[in-house]
Amino acid sequence: MAGRWRSRLATAALAVVAAAVPVVTPKLTSVATPQSAAGARSMWLWSRAEAAEVVPWAAARGVREIFAYVETDVARTPQLARLKEIRKRAGAVGIKLVALNGDPAWIADPAQAVAWRKAVTATGLFAGLHVDVEPHVLPGWAAHRATLGARYLSMLDKLRAGATLPIEADVAFWYGEVTVTGGHNLAAETLKRVDAVTVMSYRDTATGPNSMYEISRDWLTRGTKAGKKVRLGAETAVLTDCAHCSFAEEGATVLGTELSTLDRAASRDRSYNGISVQHYSTWRNLRS
Repeated sequence: MAGRWRSRLATAALAVVAAAVPVVTPKLTSVATPQSAAGARSMWLWSRAEAAEVVPWAAARGVREIFAYVETDVARTPQLARLKEIRKRAGAVGIKLVALNGDPAWIADPAQAVAWRKAVTATGLFAGLHVDVEPHVLPGWAAHRATLGARYLSMLDKLRAGATLPIEADVAFWYGEVTVTGGHNLAAETLKRVDAVTVMSYRDTATGPNSMYEISRDWLTRGTKAGKKVRLGAETAVLTDCAHCSFAEEGATVLGTELSTLDRAASRDRSYNGISVQHYSTWRNLRS
């Protein structure tokens, strides 16, 4: 739900399920997590909004990390100057700039992910990599989830190999229910390959049944055991197929109240790393 992809998913799915890939567990050092991250905010920035517009608005709302969409050809396009300006302004007010991208096609062709990582790292602008690669949106997921899940993990292995920046991945809240080729758990194996995750915990209530906190508890528990950071995600875009998955109807005031409630509930989890809001363009247009 967080991605903005342009690839041919059906073609990618056919390529991916052509062969199963065994899951090989990488050796990673756990990342220390804070005892509490109450009030910590980040946001996805998929649009090409200018620095003078984005940074002051984000700073006024307590955002401390911006996941800014970056294309692989960043060095050869006008976007580089814009990103440099965002980095300059963000740094001046204590906001980290993190590179954002992701495409389900990367699962079939991990070389695309590696090329993006190299291009982003070469700019020297970013504090980390934020990847939104969602295998479950591929057409073959229902019938081939074990294979696609294993391919996803293989892609993360290749993305991490040689990486000098920390990697955070967007994940569905229910990945803990998925078993991939080799009998491995998708959530557990994902945590072994990244430094942190952001759960797409898209609901319009903070606590209680089917709330942001309740659907994310599995990830928070796993993150604590693995020593990895876990952010929770809030949606603000209109979702015609799931009204209770977004704060688009409730507005900015309710969003703020619910996120504060979520902070209080989740701060008991050592893995909790605050909340990321999806995404800048729709967040700023929420009614009061």
